[in-house]
Amino acid sequence: MGTNIPVEIQSYIDIVEQERHPICKEQKLLMKMVRRVFKNDDIYIDINQLVKYLEFQRFFPFDLFAWEKFCFTLHCCTYWSESGEPRFPDLLLLIGRGAGKNGYLSFENFCLLTAVNGIKGYNIDICATSEDQARITPNEIRNDVLEENVSELVDHFKWTKESIENLTTKSSLRYRTSRAQSKDGLRTGKVDFDEYHQYEDYENINVFIGGQGKRPHPRSTVATTDGYVRGGPLDDLKSRVYAILEGGQDDNGLLPFVCKLDDAKEIENPPLWVKANPSLPYLPSLKTQMLKEWANCQENPLLFSAFITKRMNIPQGNKDTEVADWECILATKKPLPDLRGWECVAGIDYARSNDFVVPGLLFKKGDMRYWMTHSFVCRRSADLSRIKAPIDEWERMGLLTFIDDVEINPIVITSWLSEMAIDHNIIAIGIDQFRYSLFSSALEKLGFDAKGDKKNIKLIRPSNQQYVEPVINTMFLNNQLTMGDNPLMRWYINNTKKAISAHGNFSYEKIEPHARKNDGFMALVSAMCLESEIDSRPEPAPMMGAFVF
Repeated sequence: MGTNIPVEIQSYIDIVEQERHPICKEQKLLMKMVRRVFKNDDIYIDINQLVKYLEFQRFFPFDLFAWEKFCFTLHCCTYWSESGEPRFPDLLLLIGRGAGKNGYLSFENFCLLTAVNGIKGYNIDICATSEDQARITPNEIRNDVLEENVSELVDHFKWTKESIENLTTKSSLRYRTSRAQSKDGLRTGKVDFDEYHQYEDYENINVFIGGQGKRPHPRSTVATTDGYVRGGPLDDLKSRVYAILEGGQDDNGLLPFVCKLDDAKEIENPPLWVKANPSLPYLPSLKTQMLKEWANCQENPLLFSAFITKRMNIPQGNKDTEVADWECILATKKPLPDLRGWECVAGIDYARSNDFVVPGLLFKKGDMRYWMTHSFVCRRSADLSRIKAPIDEWERMGLLTFIDDVEINPIVITSWLSEMAIDHNIIAIGIDQFRYSLFSSALEKLGFDAKGDKKNIKLIRPSNQQYVEPVINTMFLNNQLTMGDNPLMRWYINNTKKAISAHGNFSYEKIEPHARKNDGFMALVSAMCLESEIDSRPEPAPMMGAFVF
C-alpha cells in the first residue's frame, strides 16, 4: 500500500495536474484514478525491468514522450504484489491521429519480445481490419530498428516480411487480418488492436482474446482514433471507460488513456487541439499539417467530418445527411415507463418479406415519445452473410426473432400486434403504400383497413416523410424519444440517411442497401406520421383487447 510513484509516471502526472498545456477532462480523471491506485493498491514497479526496457530506446529513431513513458510503465512494468500479475494488463490509447500510436506500439512490442520480459514464447499478434494497417508496426520495427541496427541485433532476432522472432525467447510478432475461423488455437501473450474503431462486431476480437491465457501475463493494447462505426466495440469500450473514470466502476485491469476535445466548439481554437493529441507540443511539423488541414476544411466542408473525428476524437457524421448524431441516438437509451393501457399507433416496415420485417408501437405523452418494437428476420435472407452487426446477440437479448422459412408470413406480424393489443390500445397503423398489399388481408382480420368506414390504416407516401422530418429532427435534438436499451434500433437509425431531392424535399434512405438495414427506423417514421391521432394523456384508455383471426 502507498507505493511510491516513479518519475516516469510522476512526470506526466505533473504535466496534467499543472496544466502545462490544455488538458481534456478524461486525462484529469485518469490522473486521479492512478493516484488512488498507488495509494490504495498493493502493487510494485519492477524498476530494474523498466530501466532495461528504456535502454532499448537507443535502437529507435525517437525517444518516448512523457505520456508514452507513463503508459508504458503502468502497462508493462507495474504488478500486483501478491500474484505478480500485471496491474494494468489492458491499455486503451484513444488519441488523435498523428500522436504516434504506431511508434509507441513498436517500442512496447519490441521490449516484450526480449528476455527482459522474462517469458518465453510471448507471442504478439497485431490485429487490424486491413493488411496495410496491420503491417505498419511490424514494418516500423523491421525497417527502422532491426535493419538500422543489424550488427547489434542480428544475433538476437530473425525477421522476414511476415514475422519477427527473438532468438532467445522464441517470442514472435505477427500481423493478423484473416477470417476469425482461421485463428483458433493461437497461443498469444499480447494482442494489439490497431484502429479498433473499424471493427463492427466482436467476431475477430473474441477469437484473438480467446487465444490468450496460455502464456503468463496476457496483455492487450487498443490503439485507435475515433471513427464512424457507431454501436460497435469502440463505443462499448468508451462506455466502459466513462463508467470507470466518472462512475467509480472497477477498472478490472484497464488503463484508459483517452485524449479528445471536451467540446466540438473547441475545434475553432487551435491551441486547444493538444487536448486530443498529447504529442502536439513536441511535433511542430504535425501542428503545421493540422493547421493546413483546418484551412482546407474552411474551403471544403466535406473534409470537416474526418478532421474532427480523427484528429480531435469527436465522432462526427455528415450533418447534412444523418438522421441524428450519435449522442442524440444514445439519449434514447432510457427505461420505458409502464405503458399498459396507453393509446398508441403502430408502424410496419420491410423491404422484402424474405429479409427484415419490423412492427412497432408509438406512444406519446406531452412532447415525449416512447417506442416499443420487435424485429423479425428471415433466416434465409441473402443479406445475412453481409451483415457485420451482432444480430445473434440481439436475438439473445429478445430484440429479434429469426423465422426459418422462405419468407416472413404477414400472420407473424399480426400475431405480434394481437399480443401487444392485450395491454395497449392500438388505434391506427402506418405502413408504406407500396408494402400494404401483402399485409392487407391479415390486417383486415384485425379490424384495420385503409378503405371503407374505418380507414384506420394510413398508407405512407414520400410526401408524408417530408412533412414529418422536421418533427423527427426536433425529437432527436431535444431528446424526446425513449426506446429502452435497444442497440438494434440504434443500429437501424444510424444506418439511415436523409436524401434531398433537386427540389429540396427530404426522404429517408438506407446508407448501404444490403449490409446496413433500417427497417426499424422506417417503421418508426410510419408511426410518426400518425402521432397526431394519439391521445397523449397518461390515464389508461379503453383497450381493444386481443384480436382473433
